[in-house]
Amino acid sequence: MSSTIRDGEYGPDIAHTEDPVRGGCRRSDHDHSASAPDSSARNTSAVSDTTRDDEIAYAADEDIADTAAPVVQPSRRAGGMFASLAVRNYRYYFAGQVVSNTGTWMQRIAQDWLVLSLTGSSFAVGITIAMQFLPVLLFGLYGGVIADRFGKRQLLMLTQSCMGVLAGVLAILTLTGSVHVWHVYLLAFLLGLVTAVDSPSRQTFVAEMVGQEQLRNAVSLNAVNFETASMTGPAVAGAVIAAVGTGWAFAINAFSFIAVVGGLLLMRPAQLRPVPQVPRRKGQLREGLRYVAARPDLIGPLVLVGFVCTFGYNFPTVLSGFAYHVFHIDAGRYGLLNTALAVGALVGALLASRRPRVRMRLLVGTAFGFGVLEAVTAFAPHYWLFAAMLTTVGLLGLTFLTSSNSTIQLATEPTMRGRVMSLHMIVFIGGTPIGAPIIGWVTEEWGPRIGLLACGAVSACAAAAVGWIMIRTNGLRMRVTRRGLSVVPSQTLAASSAQA
Repeated sequence: MSSTIRDGEYGPDIAHTEDPVRGGCRRSDHDHSASAPDSSARNTSAVSDTTRDDEIAYAADEDIADTAAPVVQPSRRAGGMFASLAVRNYRYYFAGQVVSNTGTWMQRIAQDWLVLSLTGSSFAVGITIAMQFLPVLLFGLYGGVIADRFGKRQLLMLTQSCMGVLAGVLAILTLTGSVHVWHVYLLAFLLGLVTAVDSPSRQTFVAEMVGQEQLRNAVSLNAVNFETASMTGPAVAGAVIAAVGTGWAFAINAFSFIAVVGGLLLMRPAQLRPVPQVPRRKGQLREGLRYVAARPDLIGPLVLVGFVCTFGYNFPTVLSGFAYHVFHIDAGRYGLLNTALAVGALVGALLASRRPRVRMRLLVGTAFGFGVLEAVTAFAPHYWLFAAMLTTVGLLGLTFLTSSNSTIQLATEPTMRGRVMSLHMIVFIGGTPIGAPIIGWVTEEWGPRIGLLACGAVSACAAAAVGWIMIRTNGLRMRVTRRGLSVVPSQTLAASSAQA
């Protein structure tokens, strides 16, 4: 069940005999059988039997990891929580994203406030959000095809410039007092169109900057960047809106894209690792869908991301209900709930940045733990206990999301990565218009606690189902060892039972 590394897939420096899970050379299945002949196995002590059982279980864990995705072990020199920042091009990219993400969060808050002030309707705010997500659902896969056809750096300079122009137009309309709600709807829709191309290009460009060895670390640091901005951006937006109005928040966001484009221009193209561009031909969209359909190791993480993000990540809908109907708190303490969630996510991203490899059992385990803890948190009796548990929920959730992102990228052929990541983007954010109304209806009919319980229950059930299906399809069984609950090949478990 070991996986192989194809020529050129992970770069010229990876040896074909390298173990994609642990690094270095790996013993074959024949080595395992030779190390424990029947005659000696019957005469070993109980301690030796237990040790051998643990070794078998550990090897089986490696086997299920191999079937899940080929993973490249980074070198010891490249370790560390901030290892990717040693790459010059990535440092410029990361610095630009620090500025731009903060500006983007400022625009999100200012845009919602502007629509609310123009219409006085929360429904209109929901329409604005839907207009921004709709192009991702409709055209996200085409954005992935474009990302595979053209150079990522050039595409990002174009998309980031377009985003800056759209923010600038909204700033001018607002500052001159000529803005109407249909302007906001139109600009949100255009921003969604640009995002459909920008998101898969941006995610796949990370591998070109840092290489396969540092991809997991870089994806985690991007999540750290985003979560930090999610805490600082709304606070800055609130101060700017209170001081000078929403128009200047849009203007600041427009100027923030200069940092991103400037960082892209300052990069050294010779130090990038560009993927060969896919020539234009018919059927590329269907080709990408067929590629994913034939890869169970991609379908599993994508299904998990879809369920967790569609149903599990409905915190804006549920937390407002807890604040108003359960704990009866003011806006300040409601904001602390969102901060607690963001702090946990930030810690999760930092911890994920230190992890050189991810096994499928980690993805399933963190998704299951996220769902279970979310369901338990629904019944927290006190505000501060609820906030503390949200921190852990955020940690598990972000660990799962960053791990699934990097696992999907590493398991995908470079020439297919744009299309696969566009599908990831669709299940990541495209399910929001589906899950939010359902969870909102449950919350309104049966209360916030049942709403949050439903979020967690769906996530946990999806994780359990995906884990069970992968175990069954790979011919594995569950067993209990000193290391805990492990999976082993069926034939290994049968042989062990026969010897006993």
